Formats: sequence, structure tokens, C-alpha cells
Amino acid sequence: MQQIRPDLWETATENPAPGLKTHAYLLTRESGNLLFYNTSLRREIEQMTELGGAAYQFLSHRDELGDSLLQIRQRFGTQLGGHREEHEDFSRHAPVDILFTERQTLLGNIDVIPSPGHSPGSTCFLVHSPTGQRYLFTGDTLYRSADGSWKAGFISGHNSPEDRQTLATSITGLRDLRNRSINPTYC
Repeated sequence: MQQIRPDLWETATENPAPGLKTHAYLLTRESGNLLFYNTSLRREIEQMTELGGAAYQFLSHRDELGDSLLQIRQRFGTQLGGHREEHEDFSRHAPVDILFTERQTLLGNIDVIPSPGHSPGSTCFLVHSPTGQRYLFTGDTLYRSADGSWKAGFISGHNSPEDRQTLATSITGLRDLRNRSINPTYC
């Protein structure tokens, strides 16, 4: 893991599919660390142990599912959070403790922002860090492409035309979030 902010760590790159590079992020907090997204890398999970583990794990959408969800839960006693629209998918891998249904603030400083379009339960997270910084975790709603430009997580042939409009509406809602660093799953 690499420290990228005083309270934020980024996992090593994973390549779950050709041309796809992903990361997870560990937010260190006095009241219990929070892992955004998922990692299957054993060495990253070991380093999380050194940083205090993960009391919570929030998933942005169902593409982050995998066997490591249960491993992380068993290792740290992690409470898993995900959107209600994808609860059935999530629960095939690990019990879901926290269901997101609407925009809300959890754990004192984490804004949960439903942002459907890439998937029905896509969710972004805005962290108000005690360091004064704000971090926006966008999952696959927004991602940085290989050429460095930002892209919307719309997949032709996979998403419907209605999904395109839903995603556009979600991204428009994120535009007003100023002064933040963006941390997508896919990069």
C-alpha cells in the first residue's frame, strides 16, 4: 500500500480483466478504518493489519465483489456496506451490514451519494477528512482512462440507453462537489 494523503492509503494495482486496472483505498480513522472498494491482494490485506485493519468496507457497486470480501470480514470483523439495489449480489459473497438507500452521512464524515447508471446500485462517497481535505470515491461512475482523461462508466452493449441518461444525471450531481480529490476504482 502506498500512502497518498496523511490519512489515505492506496492498494497496489490489480488487473481483474485485460486492460482493466483497479485500486482500493484505506481511510485511516481513530474510530475505525474504512476500506473503499475491494482488494484480493494478500500483501495489501497484511499491510492493512499493520495500519489497524478495517472496521468498515464500503463498496461502490457489484463489480467489486469477490471472495476477499469474506476474508477481509473474517480477518478484521469488518462491517460491509453497499447499496440496497445490489444487496442480493453482495450477499452471495459476504453478509451486508449497512444498506445504502439514499443520500446520507454515515460514520460522522462520510457522505453516501447514490449514483446509478453504471449499475443500479452505483454509489459514490465523499469523505470530509479531519485534515481539511475532501476525497471523492467514484467507483466506476467516473474513471481516468489510459490517456489521462476522465470518462463516465457507461459501457455500450452492456448498459441500456436509459442507463446513459441516469448516469449523466448522477455525474451532473457530482459536478457541484468542489475542492476534492477523485479516487476511482478503475484507473
